[in-house]
Amino acid sequence: MYSVNQWGGPFEINGESSDERSRNMDSSWDKASVSHRQQAQQYNLHELDETQQSWLLDPVRSREKNKKNKYVDLGCIICSRKAVRWTLYGLLIALFVIALPIIIAKSLPKHKTRPPPPDNYTLALHKALLFFNAQKCTSVPGKLPKSNGIPWRGNSGLQDGSGLADVKGGLVGGYYDAGDNTKFHFPMSFAMTMLSWSVIEYEHKYRAIGEYNHIRDLIKWGNDYLLLTFNASATKINQIHSQVGGSRNGSTVPDDHTCWMRPEDMDYPRPVQTATSGPDLAGEMAAALAAASIVFRDDSAYSRKLAKGAATVFDFARDNGKRTKYCSGNPYIEPYYNSTGYYDEYMWGAAWLYYATGNTTYLSLATNEGMPRHSKAFYMIPDLSVLSWDNKLPAAMLLLTRLRIFLSPGYPYEEMLQIYHNVTGLTMCSYLQRFNVFNWTRGGLIQLDHGRGQNLQYVANAAFLASLFADYLNATGVPGWNCGPSFISLDVLRSFATSQIEYILGANPMNMSYVVGFGTKFPRHAHHRGASIPHDNKKYTCKGGWQWGNSRNPNPNTITGAMVGGPDRFDKFQDVRANYSYTEPSMAGNAGLVAALVSLTGSGENGIDKNIMFTSVPPMYPASPPPPAPWKP
Repeated sequence: MYSVNQWGGPFEINGESSDERSRNMDSSWDKASVSHRQQAQQYNLHELDETQQSWLLDPVRSREKNKKNKYVDLGCIICSRKAVRWTLYGLLIALFVIALPIIIAKSLPKHKTRPPPPDNYTLALHKALLFFNAQKCTSVPGKLPKSNGIPWRGNSGLQDGSGLADVKGGLVGGYYDAGDNTKFHFPMSFAMTMLSWSVIEYEHKYRAIGEYNHIRDLIKWGNDYLLLTFNASATKINQIHSQVGGSRNGSTVPDDHTCWMRPEDMDYPRPVQTATSGPDLAGEMAAALAAASIVFRDDSAYSRKLAKGAATVFDFARDNGKRTKYCSGNPYIEPYYNSTGYYDEYMWGAAWLYYATGNTTYLSLATNEGMPRHSKAFYMIPDLSVLSWDNKLPAAMLLLTRLRIFLSPGYPYEEMLQIYHNVTGLTMCSYLQRFNVFNWTRGGLIQLDHGRGQNLQYVANAAFLASLFADYLNATGVPGWNCGPSFISLDVLRSFATSQIEYILGANPMNMSYVVGFGTKFPRHAHHRGASIPHDNKKYTCKGGWQWGNSRNPNPNTITGAMVGGPDRFDKFQDVRANYSYTEPSMAGNAGLVAALVSLTGSGENGIDKNIMFTSVPPMYPASPPPPAPWKP
């Protein structure tokens, strides 16, 4: 058999392998050299490592074995065994570096990040709301709730209005107005409107500081009582109960002014005043009920009840035959809460009813040219730019300016809304010291009541309006407004608001906080019957209680959160209980303070809630028509 040599020429194959033939040839040539070479190979094999030996003994097999040792077959790729090993090491190290800190962090005790401490406005707000708890008259079923939080207050006024035939269960509930035990429904309604307004604009802040449920309870307490003062289930009424308790000037018989008694101990007559006409009182009550219906929009049944009551009482206010002021000729009301007009309440009540119901009839009334003409809203009289329980003009115009800023309803409302907007800007200008509209004390307090006593209630209201107007403009990206030729930035307006509230909280020449219980130096002799008489389970008579009313000792009970009347025009303050001009708090004053404080606090997100106010307001413009149907051949 022949095989072809690669160099040419055949090889004869005779059954002997090439290796055997080579060995035979070698042995035939020189057997000694072969033997010597074999010994050398055996000797050298002991000097070689396993790999070298394997190459010498079986090169093909050793190459395959070495390849298997150095590489790993992963199916789609073949990797170096060393690379795989280092990759695994790297993964283990990375797992150790990443997982270990996580395991340690998870195993350590959890410490929640503490929120920033509340600012002074929040601290004062917590206290200011407690004043309303202290002013509660017991409500049906006749007990103050355990959560009321005022240990020296108990059940009182359980017989109020019990002789009335038209009110089942009497006029039980509501709030005492100030340091006496009278329930004045006109300022009480204003206080409820202000509280509701502050919630509608700043609900997120109340939630952030944990006071949302509290203030809702306060608002409900007051509005439930207002619903008792007239037939809220009717569509037409002919009277409103306007006051419970009180006194006449110069009275010598036992009443709320001649007696110094705790509300829980009252045993003297408490007559109910009833108004058969009262556009001012009814207009303010309508505002309170309508605003509350927006606050309680999540409770549809209660919200509808409030809105219906607001509409009913506003119809009474607008009755042409009942346009006499609620207090005219009434000696129990006129000397204390005398109303100077009612067209401001028409504008105010109509604006709130529009927001509560979306009924444009109310908006048409609020923007009717007769409203500002009869109320002298455009006369730029300084006193009419001061918000109070008696004058709602600056608040009503700001409330309607809100509509223009955010919804811009256009014709037929735009012309009047634009004027309201301009006058609102001028009102804000009047609050700035540079324009010399009002006098100021040397200590930096604006004198909105011409230097008379109890000025702080007007200051708090002005601070709220200024802060709110700044938030309205800021929400639409407007940096300021014009006072004549001067452009005023929003920071200037906010500085006014903060400076006045800071003054009330203690940044004044007396270094005294005028909010009881706030700070270290505050009035200790607040003109307040319940706070001044010890809670010692003893009943002090009408005359016997004056030992506490005339005492020079501090009040045994702290009426926390009460903003007193405030200092005089020289920044001086007399902490004397008998001098009520300095030391008496009031419902209306504290409501303005609460509103100003929540507008200024940094707790929660800054700014207003633009949408809650418009919950019931329908679209201003007709909806776009649906697109045409697809074309078909």
